[in-house]
Amino acid sequence: MPGLADNIKNGIIAAIRGTGEIVDAVTETVSGSLATALRGTGEVGKALTGAVTDVTSGAIRGTSQVGGDLGQVAKGAVIGVLQGTKEVGANALDAVGSTVENLVKTTVEVGGDVAGTARQAVEGTIQGAKSVGINAVDAVAAAATGAIEGLGGVSKAATMAVSDVARGVIEAAMHVGGDLGAAAKGTLLGVMRGTKDLGTQSVETIGATAGSVVRTTAKVGGDVGVAAKGAVEGAIEGAKDLGLDAAEAASAAATGALKAAGDVSTAAVDQVRRTATGVISGVKVVVKEPFK
Repeated sequence: MPGLADNIKNGIIAAIRGTGEIVDAVTETVSGSLATALRGTGEVGKALTGAVTDVTSGAIRGTSQVGGDLGQVAKGAVIGVLQGTKEVGANALDAVGSTVENLVKTTVEVGGDVAGTARQAVEGTIQGAKSVGINAVDAVAAAATGAIEGLGGVSKAATMAVSDVARGVIEAAMHVGGDLGAAAKGTLLGVMRGTKDLGTQSVETIGATAGSVVRTTAKVGGDVGVAAKGAVEGAIEGAKDLGLDAAEAASAAATGALKAAGDVSTAAVDQVRRTATGVISGVKVVVKEPFK
């Protein structure tokens, strides 16, 4: 959409140079510009991806140009996109995935703090999902998928990439008072959909992601049992979606969660074992020990 990226870029620069609240200013700029642009098209669905790409590119590039906080702008951009898409009746979940993917990708291109952008984009997703009435698990899964795809999948530094995404989601959920179990479940779903790897690496990725979820939860003082169970539930649902063995995926997630809990404390191990093993979502979860 000609001019949309430049309009957003200029609007963001003006907001940053002003003295107001950046997140709110970006949210308003993005929401209004996106809704106006989409109303001017014949088919909102087809125009959405291009419009979101222009919006996110303009937001990140404008922020980078004046040395602003990319994370704050990413958060406002996601909330703004969700509000804008709701206003014109577009698919909010599609918008979340595309928005986070392009925010992360553009942050990489400008040499910004990718982890900070991803974390605050997820904060925006959780807050925005509440405001537009979409399911938190679905929203977080879409955001995590977008973040992985924005990083270029898992071909480079796979474990580090998924760990960064998992850490960002959990920290975001804790910061905004989101449902930790839903965040953990959405993280596993999103990472599995983002990687789309059906071989051994997929099992390793599931374990690494669940482990990162538990470690981050412990670090920020959350309930590791709730997080571990959510991770196993996400692994099971993701496996079913992708045609993987659900029992194997659940085992990988539980094993990764227990291994991470072992690095925290004996109490954490007991907590995770109680909540993340046995029968979950109709699947018998068997841990592969020794897990240390």
